[in-house]
Amino acid sequence: MEEKTADEIAAIFSAAGDSVTIINADANFAAYGTRTSDSTTTEAEWKAMIRRNTEHLEIIKAYTKVDGTTSIWTSESFTDIDAAITKGKTLYS
Repeated sequence: MEEKTADEIAAIFSAAGDSVTIINADANFAAYGTRTSDSTTTEAEWKAMIRRNTEHLEIIKAYTKVDGTTSIWTSESFTDIDAAITKGKTLYS
C-alpha cells in the first residue's frame, strides 16, 4: 500500500464536501420532501441517507497514512465537516 498523493487527498476532501451538502440541505424530513417534491422516499430512507453521509464524514476524518497512526490531513479545515456530523447525528437519531 502506498501513501495517498496530494491529488488523492484533495479528491477525498472534496467528496466530504458532497456529504456536508447533503446533510445541510434540509432541517428535517418534511423540508426534504418540500425541497425535492419526492413523495416516494420514506422518512426511514431519508434518515438512512443522512446516517450514511454522516458516517462517511467520520470515516474520512479518521484517514491515516500507511503507518496507521499519522493523519493524512494537514491544513484542511474541518469546521464544516464537524458541524455536519453533529447535525447529521441529530437528524437521524
